[in-house]
Amino acid sequence: MGRVTSTICTLATAAALAAGLASAEDALYSRHHAKRFIDDAGNYNISFYHINDVHAHLDQFSAAGTDCTKPERGCYGGYARVKTAIEQTRPGHPDSLLLNVGDEFQGTLFYTFYKGEKIAETLNAVGFDAMTLGNHEFDGGDDELGAFLKNLTFPVVSANIVSDHPVLNATIKPYHVFEEHALAVIGLTTASVPDISKPGKGTTFGDHVASMQATIDYICATTTIKRIAAITHIGYEEDVKLAKATRGLHLIMGGHSHTLLGDMDGAAGRYPTIETNRDGDEVFIVTAYRWGEYLGYIDVAYDPQGRVLAYHGAPVHLTNATKQDAGLQRQVDEWRKPFDAFAAEEVGTTNVELDQTKCQKEECYLGDFVCDAMLQYRVDGGSDAALAFTNAGGIRATIDAGPVTRGEVLTSFPFGNAVVELRFTGAQLWKIFEGAASRVNQFNGKALGGFVQVSRGVKVEYNPQNPVGKRLVRLAVAGKPVDLAAEYTVVTIDFVATGGDNILEPVKEGGLVILDTMDEVLVDYIKAKSPVDFKLEGRIAVVDGQAGTGTNAGGNGTSPTARSPTGPTPTNEAMHVSGIGSSLALLVFTAMLYYVVS
Repeated sequence: MGRVTSTICTLATAAALAAGLASAEDALYSRHHAKRFIDDAGNYNISFYHINDVHAHLDQFSAAGTDCTKPERGCYGGYARVKTAIEQTRPGHPDSLLLNVGDEFQGTLFYTFYKGEKIAETLNAVGFDAMTLGNHEFDGGDDELGAFLKNLTFPVVSANIVSDHPVLNATIKPYHVFEEHALAVIGLTTASVPDISKPGKGTTFGDHVASMQATIDYICATTTIKRIAAITHIGYEEDVKLAKATRGLHLIMGGHSHTLLGDMDGAAGRYPTIETNRDGDEVFIVTAYRWGEYLGYIDVAYDPQGRVLAYHGAPVHLTNATKQDAGLQRQVDEWRKPFDAFAAEEVGTTNVELDQTKCQKEECYLGDFVCDAMLQYRVDGGSDAALAFTNAGGIRATIDAGPVTRGEVLTSFPFGNAVVELRFTGAQLWKIFEGAASRVNQFNGKALGGFVQVSRGVKVEYNPQNPVGKRLVRLAVAGKPVDLAAEYTVVTIDFVATGGDNILEPVKEGGLVILDTMDEVLVDYIKAKSPVDFKLEGRIAVVDGQAGTGTNAGGNGTSPTARSPTGPTPTNEAMHVSGIGSSLALLVFTAMLYYVVS
């Protein structure tokens, strides 16, 4: 059957399609009855579409996040699909908002080549109603962000950003009131931006909870608005904390942690996750994974006091079964032309999948490989470097087995970071890797921004059951227990060296010798090693044992017993619909969503 059928036929089958979707996706309705618009009790229904962490994936992509060159294996996302899903479902929802939860920058050549220009043009074409800023929006500094913001045709909100930059100061608001819905949307941006990005010195980021509560209180004191929602680029766990710590907030649409919620294997939580705020009211938390693979959707009913009484929602999975908006896709294809030939250049092959998905919690293939490439690059250059390490957060996408293109390398390492060398004593290295094991920097006592990956010859053994600061059990460098009194030449990247992810004590940029970029180093290594074929070596291992049992580390040198890694579950999940009752309008809409994406 064609995509277009008669309205009568579509409506006649709506209930059956909705029932099928309910069975397939565990569709439920809220414990409270829901009606569209305003019902007899004064409850108001509004639909929210939300998307987060697209990371410049303007076009469709493979499961690994790289360009989709093999559609038979599946293609996902792309704003041409988002536009289709919105335009085919939103006309039946006059009370609806399309919200962007940040991190549109950084991740593909669309950003590398055009910076924010084409991203802004795309977001305007899709028709967003508001956006908050992610940390990566600051990667090019305040001026670059300002140029992007000036091109947007919708409001940008973040309650915890204060800036003396003239464009940012004039453009970023704490919140925006949608008068037609009598609803305020408040934004938040992760307070860790100065540690993981490049904002100007005059741009600061306040506490999440304090900034949100102060904004809610201001809205309540100065307006008649009761309905308040938030778009927060702070991460799922921080969203949960925010919900519990505030009053007057009942819906949070989040981003930053790339968490996809649902009731399937590997899910981090339910869609929505429901917490209780300081007033004892329910707060509904949703987020939509990463890269635009899913378009989040939740319909809520607000009571006259602004509490959410009912909800109904499901993510829209944007696969290659979802049609692309022809006009927008033509534009995206046109933008690709200047860099397509460069990106398509094959630089080698790999017999193994260079997996990125586990890099933030344990040793991973792409982490091992890139650290080996960095170390070999310096050894070949005559350095006495003994090891290399890098931040796991800088490794952005898996490289599939088979031919490797320059575009895949740039997608996996999009930040343009450069290789640098530093000198550390063994004692300093012990503190660095204790920090990685404890996730707390042992020089300044602050949280790390993420995990690390290491080169060959390094062995990091830690016990996560030990107290913070005493988790590192053994550390070997160049195949030997670290000598705390010796000095070692270490290879890393400029981002880490200058304090990025809070792994090291920052080195002033003027004190660094900037070498080749990470992507170029990796391309040369792939060429030299092609076809790539190796296995994980257990460079980072979870073990039993007490802190400091390595040589010269204050212990007896006994070998700890290895065991399976523990840590947070990967967040590669899907979503479901929830509730206990619904009007025909909600059933029809659910059926329409199913019709669009099937």
